[in-house]
Amino acid sequence: MNESHVDPARCPLCGNLNECGITAGDKKCWCFTESVPPEVLDRIPAEARNVACVCRFCASSRRALMRALEQMSELLGRR
Repeated sequence: MNESHVDPARCPLCGNLNECGITAGDKKCWCFTESVPPEVLDRIPAEARNVACVCRFCASSRRALMRALEQMSELLGRR
């Protein structure tokens, strides 16, 4: 896939709409105020970097998974 085939309105990880404010014509995007984990950003294909935002689901689901794993680790460490 080359840059011309990257749809800036779609998440490069799942293909769903990413709700990018910049793509919609706004001056800022939801991702300007949200923290997207580096491990999620690392999964973005090179050709889509700085072209398409990840969607909120991909950004937050990975974060939620990491939190759950940390909590499980803490609980197991107490045993």
